[in-house]
Amino acid sequence: MWLPIFGLILGLVIGFISPFSIPVEYAKYFSVAILVALDSVMGGIRAYQEEHFDSTIFLSGFFVNIIMASLLAFIGDRVGVDLYLAAIVAFGTRLFQNISIIRRHIINKHNKG
Repeated sequence: MWLPIFGLILGLVIGFISPFSIPVEYAKYFSVAILVALDSVMGGIRAYQEEHFDSTIFLSGFFVNIIMASLLAFIGDRVGVDLYLAAIVAFGTRLFQNISIIRRHIINKHNKG
């Protein structure tokens, strides 16, 4: 369980230290990709706590969701509609649901033990 959290913290530290900047034209794509990645990580943590984590499902969901959400944002840019907002709403909702469930698991585990 600590490996995804360690990876997330390591990625954040590297991101803050590196001088890399994202061009404004790609900001929508990166914001959607980051949101989807966070949703996948939280979903993986939730699955681990519920004892049904599968690394194949996690990795395939991680990459397929990022690609599909970025593709949705790209298609929206081409037709002049902000379709990336649909991905933000959908994955944002899932992210907060996963965080809520993880929090409940931690509280229940702490109260029992």
